[in-house]
Amino acid sequence: MNCKVYFNNSCSICKFEIDHYKKFTKNIDWIDISSDSNAKKDTNLNAKNLLRRLHVKKKDHLYKGLDAFIELWSEIPRYNILAIILKKPIIYHLSWFLYEFIALFLFYKNKNQLNKIERL
Repeated sequence: MNCKVYFNNSCSICKFEIDHYKKFTKNIDWIDISSDSNAKKDTNLNAKNLLRRLHVKKKDHLYKGLDAFIELWSEIPRYNILAIILKKPIIYHLSWFLYEFIALFLFYKNKNQLNKIERL
């Protein structure tokens, strides 16, 4: 696979969204950070950083947060236009702040999973 997406399948919101994307592509390797013991090694991230944001590994480059979503959406034809729009400077910066706010909320909502991921 050319693209790997590292996500938290134990988070109901994250799972819902990723399950939606899975319907539209077969070319992505979906890595559940809450159960895959190789996720930390493959990304060179600790459990906290891995849980904090979505990550996408593409051609040996690791994208995080909004940039990860842009890379993910660029791999899904139905979402390609969204990736293009989010690359526009003003839209990117506003979306970045929105993503960080939501990601921080989800991190604290799912922080109890941190010990589990650390033990993997």
